[in-house]
Amino acid sequence: MMPAKPPAAPPCTLFLFGASGDLVKRLLMPALYNLSRDGLLDRNLRIVGVDHNRLGREGFVEHLHSFMRERDQGRDCAGKCLDEKLWARLAKRLDYQTGDFLDPATYVALAKRIDATRHGNAIFYLATAPRFFPEVANQLGQAGLLDESGGGFRRLVVEKPFGTDLASAEALNACLLKVMGERQIYRIDHYLGKETVQNILVSRFSNGLFESFWNNHYIDHVQITAAETVGVETRGAFYDSTGALRDMVPNHLFQLLAMVAMEPPAAFAADAVRSEKAKVIGAVRPWSQALALKNSVRGQYGAGKQGRKRLPGYRQEPNVAADSQTETYVAMKVMIDNWRWAGVPFYLRTGKRMSVRDTEIVICFKPAPYAQFRQSALERPKPNYLRIQIQPDEGMAFALQAKRPGPELVVENVELGFAYKDYFNMTPATGYETLIYDCLTGDQTLFQRADNIENGWRAVQPFLDAWAKNGEVHEYSAGQDGPQAADDLLAKDKREWQPLGRRHT
Repeated sequence: MMPAKPPAAPPCTLFLFGASGDLVKRLLMPALYNLSRDGLLDRNLRIVGVDHNRLGREGFVEHLHSFMRERDQGRDCAGKCLDEKLWARLAKRLDYQTGDFLDPATYVALAKRIDATRHGNAIFYLATAPRFFPEVANQLGQAGLLDESGGGFRRLVVEKPFGTDLASAEALNACLLKVMGERQIYRIDHYLGKETVQNILVSRFSNGLFESFWNNHYIDHVQITAAETVGVETRGAFYDSTGALRDMVPNHLFQLLAMVAMEPPAAFAADAVRSEKAKVIGAVRPWSQALALKNSVRGQYGAGKQGRKRLPGYRQEPNVAADSQTETYVAMKVMIDNWRWAGVPFYLRTGKRMSVRDTEIVICFKPAPYAQFRQSALERPKPNYLRIQIQPDEGMAFALQAKRPGPELVVENVELGFAYKDYFNMTPATGYETLIYDCLTGDQTLFQRADNIENGWRAVQPFLDAWAKNGEVHEYSAGQDGPQAADDLLAKDKREWQPLGRRHT
């Protein structure tokens, strides 16, 4: 039986601040197009771009349309290229407001647009540079645009980064909460829009086989990896003042950690799920600076090759300082101090210019007793593991031991698994579809709460402080999977990283 189709979201005016930027054209508009294709947008939804550029409505529509057309050039869309009739219907919903984010007159103009609707619902999406987050929030508050006393809902969507350290994250949250309630704030992390990330909770809590063994009695350690093949490209100026840790760990990787490690919520409702995620991130052990150095590795890619293609080192990238000490790779060990996970290390790694693009979680189980095999060629069975691959080829696999056919006892490591594409009809998506739909419908389950954000920064702050004083940066060649020091980090615990790039097909 086919699942029931979700209802269309309620009518709303969606204001996209930073409308001429890459995020809007590359991700948000394609996601809105896909939602429109699936019949999930109310016919009274209006999308208003807000920016200082004098594009006008026609210029804004053509700016987006050009990208949507170019996106399909040179690729096989399998019949799923841009549907011009569907685009034309969506384009009728688009409008544009020229305005300075710091000018009160801009918000007077936005208020008039909301007043012209019958519903009064509005969402303000901050697809802007982070420095504008508090300024826009303050302007919205002063203009009364966050006031819900008139009956319509008012929501603010904030893209990452949510601060650059604990102090700035606390300051940003305080600023936002001064002009609106927590239930109005949607701190968005696009990783949580991926189907395989959401499926972690389903896999854990709906399968007795997994949940029964999901604790320190059976799990030896957990590995979470986000590997990229790309370099910093045009983001050198931003990245050189940010680095891999700030860019990836307290948000993306910690959200994956929370999904893996959280306790079962009392119900799959927003407050219950977000409370459990905040609790487990809050239970991450705060290392001293000395232990933070001991349990982490910083890396930076040098010149290298991917296949036959020669690649520059990080310091040769545009807008990167020639003597930069910014890390493009980080590996770290964290511990969670609660009953379920006591003694189980979580190893996190992320980096640019690695050999493959691969985001995955590996649950490594403790090995089985092996005394009965000591007279055979098998010295010690390899441990079982569960591999959850987030991207690019979504899937899951469970590794176990099996005897190779033949007269001798020879054991092979084999995988039982599935690929999402083999079981489900997966239409093209950006990862933002679910998140935008949830914003429109008022479901905050997949969005971060203030305490979750601050707990994440609290856990990584010792690393930031220690590295500022004594953070050695280890070089690795572009196309490799990080520096040797990252392998040594696990070798000290008599463990090793799982190889990257396995595909569940």
